[in-house]
Amino acid sequence: MSWIICGSVPDADFPLSLSSWRLEEGQLYTSAEAFLPHGGTLPALSVQRGTPALIAAALQVCQSLALPQPLALLAGDTGNGKGSLALYAFLSDWLPSTSEMVAGLTFHYLFPNVDGHNRVLMGVRAYAEKHPAPVLAADAGFMYAAKMSGYAGEYDLFTPDAGELAFLADENAPHPFYTRGFLLGSGLSAEELAQRAHAHGNCARTLLIKGAVDSVAEDGVLVARVDSPDIPFMEPIGGTGDLLTGTVTGLLMAGYPMRRACTIAARTNRLTGKLASPTPATQVGELIPFLPEALRQALADRA
Repeated sequence: MSWIICGSVPDADFPLSLSSWRLEEGQLYTSAEAFLPHGGTLPALSVQRGTPALIAAALQVCQSLALPQPLALLAGDTGNGKGSLALYAFLSDWLPSTSEMVAGLTFHYLFPNVDGHNRVLMGVRAYAEKHPAPVLAADAGFMYAAKMSGYAGEYDLFTPDAGELAFLADENAPHPFYTRGFLLGSGLSAEELAQRAHAHGNCARTLLIKGAVDSVAEDGVLVARVDSPDIPFMEPIGGTGDLLTGTVTGLLMAGYPMRRACTIAARTNRLTGKLASPTPATQVGELIPFLPEALRQALADRA
């Protein structure tokens, strides 16, 4: 069974593609079996942040646990939404007709378009009429679209940071930019915000909340916290949340139950920081080589 990571690359010329990738010395290289519906070639990708960083983290987990590689459905998008819309259209048409067994989908940096999201969700539903329903996880732009659509409750996992959690808790906000100030600055706890998001149907069944303390909430109830090791220099490094989402994707691929996958991923992310000894100047790509040992330690902690 395949797991598909869906996201974008900040390059307008990067073609829509469905492919597996391999990680070599901080770069992603595609397999020879890449499917490019509109032609083109796939360049190597840097893993400095964004969806490529997520893919790299998932690959590290898969290699560590002897799992098949995930597939990645990618499109070039520099913020105007063109590539994301092409990805939405392709996926919504491909899912109902594919014979591929899809165990799960992780959605990441995509331009938040409600119509495109809804078409994809209809494609997922059509797929599930013939096959077991895939696990649905979302972060970043696609998570915004899922909340804005009113169908967030159909997802199994969202991975918001504190600001995104406040957006999910705001039943009126159409985009994180419009999150009301009383939610952003009120001092409400992660559990209180999760409860509010759940009550209004604006979040997935499980939330992996990223922050100084990582939290896991199920149906609005906080069920786990991960606060060690505490590595303050991880906070200013852009892309650590991408690594976390990639790590939990790999653990879900391995069949770990959702709550355990979330807590192990959070612990792995923190141990990665401890092993890397980062500074504020550290780039996220420099953390990735430490992820396999961090995962080994996190799994040993819970043995």
